[in-house]
This record gives sequence, structure tokens and C-alpha cells, in this order.
Amino acid sequence: MSQSKRPELTGGCQCGLVRFRVKLLGRPSICHCRMCQKAFGGFFGPLVTAHDATWTRGMPKWFQSSNAARRAFCGDCGTPLGYETKFGLELAIGAFDEPEIAAPVIQVNPTDKLSFFDTLTALPVREDESEEWVDFMAGIHSNQHPDHDTEDWPPNAVVSK
Repeated sequence: MSQSKRPELTGGCQCGLVRFRVKLLGRPSICHCRMCQKAFGGFFGPLVTAHDATWTRGMPKWFQSSNAARRAFCGDCGTPLGYETKFGLELAIGAFDEPEIAAPVIQVNPTDKLSFFDTLTALPVREDESEEWVDFMAGIHSNQHPDHDTEDWPPNAVVSK
């Protein structure tokens, strides 16, 4: 569904402690700077400018990653949630309930781009899966918050083993 038909877009962290809502998105991008790589624990930071964002459940913790920016994350599960400067807030695209609404349209800070990044889509895809792997995947039960708002979370206490 296109953004123009949506009154609000929602998202949050993996454990459900922190949730957000935003009405208008700006330009989605992937940032190659080293701070984004470390903050996301990945090869880049996928971010989208968020106008009028509100935290609807819980509040993120913040890390002052530089003299000009701070980064939001869930204090319980560690999910990266955003990046804020004097120019405003950008939210992590992967934290949206429907990340497809913010397909990146530009790459920024290319001087820190990892040398192998442009070749990643040429990597072979694992097609054959062992019976052991199929059984393992079939037995997984996710404790992750669902991709939609909930009144309460978690519905039942999660028991750690």
C-alpha cells in the first residue's frame, strides 16, 4: 500500500518494549559511514527521515555517537532504532513493521563503503538444504514482537532457558 494512503506508519524494536509511529517519511538511504556500520552491526545503516515521529510504547535509550549525532536503540534487546542530528530524526528502515515502505533511493558516505559491498548480490544463493537444517528451522518459535501494534506485550512471560 502506498504511503499516501496510510494515515500512520508504525514500527519498533525486536522485543516490543519500544514502538513508534510516524505520519510522513522523507528520503530513504543507506549510509556507509563507519559509525552506522558499528551502530547496526552491519555493512551499512538503512535510514529514512521521519517527520512527526512519536514513541508510542516505551522510550529508546540514546548513545551520543559523535559531537553532532545521537543514536536511539532499545535498552533491552539492542535493536537500532534511529539517528538524530540538528537536522532531525531518521528511523531505522528495518525497524518498521513494513520495511518495504522505505526502499532506499540513495547511498551516502561512500568513502567508508566496504570494498566487497558492490559484489554482494553476485554471491551464490544456497538452494539445497539438509534435512537437519529443515528440521531446525521448523522447530523455531519466535519471541519477537509481531509486525503490528499490540495493546500489551509480551502476551505471556517469556521463559529463558
